[in-house]
Amino acid sequence: MILKEGDMAPEFELPDSKNKMRKLSEFKGTNVVLAFFPGAFTGVCTKEMCSFRDSMTAFNDLKAKVLGISVDTPFALAKFAETYNLNFDLLSDHSKKIISEYGIVHKNFIGLSKLDVSKRSVFILDKTGKIAYAWISEDPGKEPDYEAIKKKLSTLN
Repeated sequence: MILKEGDMAPEFELPDSKNKMRKLSEFKGTNVVLAFFPGAFTGVCTKEMCSFRDSMTAFNDLKAKVLGISVDTPFALAKFAETYNLNFDLLSDHSKKIISEYGIVHKNFIGLSKLDVSKRSVFILDKTGKIAYAWISEDPGKEPDYEAIKKKLSTLN
């Protein structure tokens, strides 16, 4: 099932890039941007995560917490964050459980059998954990509309 606007975001617990377990519920009371991406160190994903990094002042002004999520290991995400000076939390859905719950599994990514990753997706959760915005791309080469994300966040404050 694909989650959509108006649905409550399912609770999850995932390790971050420092291998510390993080629960979605720890961010309740804050608007949250869940930015799912196919894989660290790939062209479009790097550009996307760097765009979020470069917009952190705006996201902070909008009182929003950004979480990047991929199926990469915490170790790969740590190196990715270090290499590109990413200034927000990266979470590892290495079991692929969360991307399955959110309905955003990209099966056989780039034509490789059994390489399942996240579809490039952005979910904005309001302070109660309800999905206020959902964008899911079937095209892994397409970046989200960053201005639309900021605009939606501005309506939640």
